[in-house]
Amino acid sequence: MIDPQINHEQQQIMIVAGEASGDLHGANLVRAMQAQVQDIHFCGMGGKELEQAGVELLCDASKLAVVGVTEVLSHLGDILRARRALIERMRKQPPALLILIDYPDFNLWLAATAKELDIPVFYYISPQIWAWRRSRIHTIKQLTDRIAVILPFEQEYYARQDCRVDFVGHPLVDTVKPRMERAEFMALHQIDPAKKLIGLLPGSRRKEVAALLPDFLASAQLLARDFPEAYTFLIPQASTITRQVLDENGLADWAGRMDFRVISDDRYSMMAACDAVVAASGTVLLELAILGIPMVATYRTSYYTYLLGRLLVRHLVHFSLVNLIGGRAIIPELLQDEVTPERIAQELIMLIKDQEVRATLQAGLKEVQEKLGGPGASDRTATIALQVLNGQRD
Repeated sequence: MIDPQINHEQQQIMIVAGEASGDLHGANLVRAMQAQVQDIHFCGMGGKELEQAGVELLCDASKLAVVGVTEVLSHLGDILRARRALIERMRKQPPALLILIDYPDFNLWLAATAKELDIPVFYYISPQIWAWRRSRIHTIKQLTDRIAVILPFEQEYYARQDCRVDFVGHPLVDTVKPRMERAEFMALHQIDPAKKLIGLLPGSRRKEVAALLPDFLASAQLLARDFPEAYTFLIPQASTITRQVLDENGLADWAGRMDFRVISDDRYSMMAACDAVVAASGTVLLELAILGIPMVATYRTSYYTYLLGRLLVRHLVHFSLVNLIGGRAIIPELLQDEVTPERIAQELIMLIKDQEVRATLQAGLKEVQEKLGGPGASDRTATIALQVLNGQRD
């Protein structure tokens, strides 16, 4: 962590991000604010991205990035220590503004303290209360001065409750950019340019890979059964996943039987080169939508987690952000028992060979791209944050 020389005449802003995506988007926001106003000192919680942007890290967010009740309990000490450190700083050196990025269960604690201390609160990338725990909107309204949302339908949702909300566009629009064209990517990886490229994207967590990769690989075998030489299958290796994990979940079994390539860098160039993709549900679906790549969305979890999830989000017709933003079934979604090699292969074949289906889907992705807003989300968010800093809370 950096040890900056603090100029106490500077305005101090506290920014808090608890996950990798929030760390990245927060760092881009910090840089955008620094470009508009020079004399600001940032402190707070985050990871390497915020640190590299010049933020004085009081807490390392990587120790708090947990999933599930068991992991939360095992990291409870780290969570409470981080909370105490941030609140202590707020009390001893009250910041002129508190910026919260997603991570609601932790961040709403801090917002309550900020409210006590009369510190303005700006919530960027607000919690997905439209999906579950919708009653939190009343707490968020009470504890925040301004909210910036990155999904278009969220603005109306918050506005209906008289929240001070702005749609700033999605920051991925600025960051999802391939470094090379398809032909260059294929040449780099020595892939025959006549081949169809199919992306198999099972996620970045071990449980996701274990749940999905075996069926993704089996679907590839079905897709290429008659003409295996016509396809190359691309599997991105996330930084959180080792090659051993991929091999243990089926990849080693297919070695030499079909053309599989594991790609560990420049994932956007890889994704942009694909003719079609099957992917785990998550942010990657929006990345693919921005790139205009036809996709099949999949989601599978444990039986009891699924039942609980259905109880919490039963009002949602779709589970993928692409379809939620589009307001209809733009991309095919396979949920739980629907995630089979046969169904995946069937959907991929339609996306590759049925030009009418493909064109309709790509037209839908274009609509989603437009709804995500144009470039400059971080700049727009920075302007709003500085307005709140200067006392403009409406």
